[in-house]
Amino acid sequence: MFQSIKTYKLLFLRLILIVAGIELSIFFFKEELLFTGVFALFVVFLLIREMYFYVRNFVLLYNKTIGSILQNDFSSDFSKHKFNTNYKDLFHLYDTLKNKQNEQVSKDIIYRSILNNIETGIIILKKQDTDWNIFLMNDYFSSHFNVPKVSKWKYLKHQLPALCEIIEQDDFQEIKTAIEISVNQQNKQTFVLQASRTEIFEMGYFIVLLDSIQNVVEKKEKEAWVNLMKVISHELLNSITPIRSICQNLQDLVEQDSLSDEDLEDVKNSVETMLRRSDHLQKFVEGYRKLAMLPSPKKDKVELQLLMENCLQIMNPLFREKNIEVLNAITFKRSINIDAQQIEQVVINLLTNAMHALKDTFEKQILISAEAKENRIYIKITDNGNGIEKEIENKIFLPFFTTRQEGAGIGLTLSKNIIESHGGYINYKSEESKTTFEISLIED
Repeated sequence: MFQSIKTYKLLFLRLILIVAGIELSIFFFKEELLFTGVFALFVVFLLIREMYFYVRNFVLLYNKTIGSILQNDFSSDFSKHKFNTNYKDLFHLYDTLKNKQNEQVSKDIIYRSILNNIETGIIILKKQDTDWNIFLMNDYFSSHFNVPKVSKWKYLKHQLPALCEIIEQDDFQEIKTAIEISVNQQNKQTFVLQASRTEIFEMGYFIVLLDSIQNVVEKKEKEAWVNLMKVISHELLNSITPIRSICQNLQDLVEQDSLSDEDLEDVKNSVETMLRRSDHLQKFVEGYRKLAMLPSPKKDKVELQLLMENCLQIMNPLFREKNIEVLNAITFKRSINIDAQQIEQVVINLLTNAMHALKDTFEKQILISAEAKENRIYIKITDNGNGIEKEIENKIFLPFFTTRQEGAGIGLTLSKNIIESHGGYINYKSEESKTTFEISLIED
């Protein structure tokens, strides 16, 4: 602002000098001082010429700078004008926008590099008027589906009609589904398609993610395998390390010429400890065998009410001993096609977990309920215990993970495997002072 005022003052000063020069010229001519009048006119001419070039250079420089800014072209060199204080604010604006542009370009390069190194097909569409065009396509998408990096939706539609038709059918709205696509003119492969729509600065964008089912499964399997190996190695080390230490101690004792009563007591205690750890390892291995060798379910029609009554008949003595109130809210009669023994084992496991969750609760209560919808039966077991801590929520279905000292850590894992072998699923919802496990099974 200050520089603009200064520029206007300089222009105004030049105008005053020109007007003064013209008046002096007229005065000299009236006084018949011809030579002096001509000289004054020559000075006026020089002032007008200097003002013309000053304004011309000023306007040209402003136009060039503003044009560069509007076109996002920051390659111009204004170094020879840097020391001209008249353009200080203009060059400050130019440099500020140039730095922001460079920063944005750097970010774009980094983001594109990240997207191009992700092993998931990604395309981002941008809406222009009523048409969608391709804003970005990562390298994995282009190479995996053998599609050139086109910019028009119609070209992509020609290359991958199966994908584009599904997107158009849903009118470019959010999608999450499986899709079969033929890759490189080979057999069709199944992909997970996830798409979402967003709007940024009144511009519409549509983001499409495509991931091979095989890749998804491999990632899940690898994650499960790593978690399982952590648990197995932890259990083995917890048993092998003390056993080795005890063996070393026993070796030192038996190498002595004679054993005192105190040494004999140490030998006895060491053997007992080794037996305890061996029993623990044996139970651990047996638990693993149960998980690995789960037999296929032998399904038959079973009344849901009868199933629950059998489970409660087994658990009621424990509930009475622990002063736990059990409410069975299942009233409707439905049949489910299941292996009764296996599903009873699942329900008993969940009831046992609920019982342990109520250990520190004053008014202990378990609610059993069910509902039928969309050809499925949903069985819910809810307790008013302390709930599941957030730190362990993603671990409760891991093999051999347990928070109880006496627990084996296979109950929930085994239950999950049994339910999944029946074509169902099991999940949980933990709220304040309440935890609900839900079993979903196909209705007969």
